[in-house]
Parts: sequence; C-alpha cells; structure tokens
Amino acid sequence: MTTLWFVRHAVTSHTGKKLSGWMDGIPLTEEGKVQAATTADAMQKIPLKAIYSSPLDRTTQTARAIAKPHGLAVRSLRGIGEVEYGKWTNRSLKVLVRTKLWTQVQQWPSGARFPDGESIREVQVRALAAVEKVVEEHPSEAVCCVSHGDVIKLVMAHYLGVHIDLFQRIVVAPGSISTLALGEHGPMVLGLNAQPMMFKQEQVDEEAG
Repeated sequence: MTTLWFVRHAVTSHTGKKLSGWMDGIPLTEEGKVQAATTADAMQKIPLKAIYSSPLDRTTQTARAIAKPHGLAVRSLRGIGEVEYGKWTNRSLKVLVRTKLWTQVQQWPSGARFPDGESIREVQVRALAAVEKVVEEHPSEAVCCVSHGDVIKLVMAHYLGVHIDLFQRIVVAPGSISTLALGEHGPMVLGLNAQPMMFKQEQVDEEAG
C-alpha cells in the first residue's frame, strides 16, 4: 500500500487575496517560509521515498523545505498543478465573489468552467491520473505531493466517495498535511488538513504511548 502525504503550499502575498493560478514568480512570504519549515519539521520522521511538486514557485519552495531533511530531490509533476483559472488569474477575490460564476463554483462546481480555463471536473480528472501514476511508480512506499488547496480537496473528495459538488466542504489550509493510503484493497483517508504543530504532537503522543 502506498501512503501519500499531500501538503498544500505555504502562504504567499496572494493567499486569501488573489487567484494566483499558474502565475509563476510568486514566492513564499517570510511567514510562508516559516510555515514551510514547520511543516518540514513535522514530517522529517516520515520515511519518504519521493517528493513531487506542482511546478510553481510556491509549491517547489515548500517541497524543497520538506525534501531537505530526507536528502531527496523534488520531482516536478504538472498533473498536481494549480487550477487553470484563465481570465480569473491574478484577479481579486473581493471582486470575484460578486460574480455568478463564483456562486456556481461554490454550489454546483461540477458544472463550472473558468473563462478560458479548466472546468472543476477536468482538474479532478488530471489530478487523479497523476496520483495514480505516482502510486504505480511507488508501490508500498511513502510519497509526499505538494500541491494546491482546490486540487488536494478534489483528490481527497474522490477517495472519500464525496460527490464533486460537495468538495468545497473539505478544508485544506496552507501548509497543512492530508494523508491517503492506496492499495489493492482500496483507498483509506488517514487524515485531512492536519496542522503541522498538531501533527507533530500526535507523533510525540504515539511514541510516548
């Protein structure tokens, strides 16, 4: 059984303010660097065999922090890259929340497509294809995948058996850790949106027990 540790990238200057999409050149803020280091510290005892990342700066920075204690190189994986928001890229969330499409994305995401971009359904399909390929290449290993909030939510929704129209009920915060095991007997969701400090404390408690 392959264990996948999904990490959402740490915070940038756009987090919670703008849709970055596939814009590159948006690095982690100083707060984000600390957040990434905290996540890396929480994961350093996990016997990771590979680390994959969305190709963007914010994800690769986060992934490198996690990879360093393990002596691993970060592998770029476009399939777990951010949603292609099209004309919505780099636009303010305060403006977008007033649009009809925003309401549809929240209430009926399976029918939503971003202008000149992807549909929510397409994002889920290509992310799942990427995850399945990783599992094929790493049978019975622990692997970290550093990705984006909506992408991770869509992947976890699928393996939870949650309809895509309900995926927004899942919360995946910056720097959080979500865990999934995949094998011949089916998927097991082991954790969702674990915060690094809480995650580390759980490890300490397990060792003490």
